[in-house]
Amino acid sequence: MNPSVPPVPSFPGLPPGSTDTHLHVFEPAAFPYATPRSYTPGAASFEDMVAMHSALGIQRCVLVQPSVYGVDNRCLLSAVARSGQDRCRAIAVVDLDRVTAAELDVLHAGGVRGVRLNLAVRHEADLQRAREQFLQAARAITRLGWCVQVHCSGDLLGVLADVLNHFVVPVVLDHFAGLRPSIAHDEHPALRALLQLLASGRVVVKLSADYRASEAAEPHDDLAPLARRLIDQHADRLLWGSDWPHTGGANRNPAVIEPFRSVNLPGALARLRAWCGDVAVLEQILVHNPARLYGFVAVSSTPVQGAST
Repeated sequence: MNPSVPPVPSFPGLPPGSTDTHLHVFEPAAFPYATPRSYTPGAASFEDMVAMHSALGIQRCVLVQPSVYGVDNRCLLSAVARSGQDRCRAIAVVDLDRVTAAELDVLHAGGVRGVRLNLAVRHEADLQRAREQFLQAARAITRLGWCVQVHCSGDLLGVLADVLNHFVVPVVLDHFAGLRPSIAHDEHPALRALLQLLASGRVVVKLSADYRASEAAEPHDDLAPLARRLIDQHADRLLWGSDWPHTGGANRNPAVIEPFRSVNLPGALARLRAWCGDVAVLEQILVHNPARLYGFVAVSSTPVQGAST
């Protein structure tokens, strides 16, 4: 067992085909980190990921390129190859100014089904620059039918809403779409923009990394009103992700290996189950939505009543 990765208790009873749509693999011995970078994580290997998913009952996953690897997607592709594309897909990071169609084709053959814009790690606040990056990403991947995955603050959701008509590919928003519970009310423009995006039918939100979105300690009860509202109105536009292995120290120093956080993943899944309130809704979020978006083989189920189209 890797001592740098906190152990994960078991969580029985998830539906077949349950999918973790947001996690990372770090294997610096085989795939060195990029320089410069904002932090230096320890190792969290493919084998560690498999053990974590086995404990939780997760059968499928979508690996996401972390910022410490820059545009070097070799670690990502290696993990997908070892897992097999029937169980694992990936979201890559590319240099949108330089990437070629041939390079994108190689990524597609390796199981990549989206490109990530990590605007949060760069603390992007320039609305015009964000707009240009949204459109540039959409243009790059339209031919392949990928999704554009966006990690940004809620302040940029209005910009995305303004340019959404230029997209013919899905947009996936990380970590509760960057909203915090304190601003998740009808008077706040970020929530209004998010609801507009979801109503379009072309945007998907990950109920992931609740420990990042919450402003309260475990069990993060402050997220319940927002989560339940999104589930009640747009269950067919939601995903779940573990965000394993939980990077994010308070005082980041790339010269020092940063320990992973200890996160209660069984607790996170229990919260999701409680928010859903119905096994068919839980199955929609964990199984059917990711299968449709990322191209996994469909699993039969009872349809969810009242899902938006």
